[in-house]
Amino acid sequence: MQVPAQFQYEKASSVPHALSLLGKYGPEGRVVAGGHSLIPMMKLRLAQPQALIDINELTELSRISVEDGALCVGAMVRHADLLGSALAGEHFPIFHDAERVIADPIVRNRGTVGGSLCQADPSEDLSAAFAAVRAEVVIQGSDGQRVVPVREFFVGPYETVVGEGELLVQIRVPIRSSASAYQKVERRAGDWAVAAAGAELRLDGEDVAEAGIGLTAVGAKNFHAPEAERFLVGGPATDERFAQAGRIAAEHCDPVPDQRGPVAYKRHLAATLTERALRSARARWTTEG
Repeated sequence: MQVPAQFQYEKASSVPHALSLLGKYGPEGRVVAGGHSLIPMMKLRLAQPQALIDINELTELSRISVEDGALCVGAMVRHADLLGSALAGEHFPIFHDAERVIADPIVRNRGTVGGSLCQADPSEDLSAAFAAVRAEVVIQGSDGQRVVPVREFFVGPYETVVGEGELLVQIRVPIRSSASAYQKVERRAGDWAVAAAGAELRLDGEDVAEAGIGLTAVGAKNFHAPEAERFLVGGPATDERFAQAGRIAAEHCDPVPDQRGPVAYKRHLAATLTERALRSARARWTTEG
């Protein structure tokens, strides 16, 4: 039977308390919320923290609200709560699209939005969704808070800019007139993506005024496709342009072959899913805009 190495268990009662515990244990302390990534790694002894700092009691990080013109999602919001949030769905339906295809109900009921982002798995869905809508993350340390664009949050696979003694506390998305959508291909329901794409559009008449494209599982740097976004802006929102944007996005990806498919297949999916997400976003703009 696989069991973790011994560790201390600490339960944080507030954000300042959690930060003090992170300061106490330094790099040997790890935060745990849903635990779906960290606990399996500990059982395999791929991770052997000296202490686990449980932040499940931090209810102040479990709210979804609108503040100062932005949708604010606390880092401790469960996936199921984001899926069920009418407020999130009203402003950014991409989050509902993505949450419907993340794992299964058991994982969604326990796993947290902040935990998913901090894991920085190259195949993680919400990272691409938040990248598409140009979210910002709020990171808190003992010296105060700092705000980082989500597109600058990821340093590399399984690495983020959250430093020692810091805690991700919130994700913010400025609310604007736009439409968004998410498309995913997976081997079976609840699996990691073979490839997935998110898109956000704002149209000015027949033309694209703003575009955001997020990609996951295909080696897109920081989970987005800036070249395809730049191509779209200022041109007509046509199927042909969307297809070309998909091809541009695929060209700038760097997928790796694995059990989910070869490089050529993943590039094909990146192009196709980008096009589909853009079409879905346009349809929502037409219906709701």
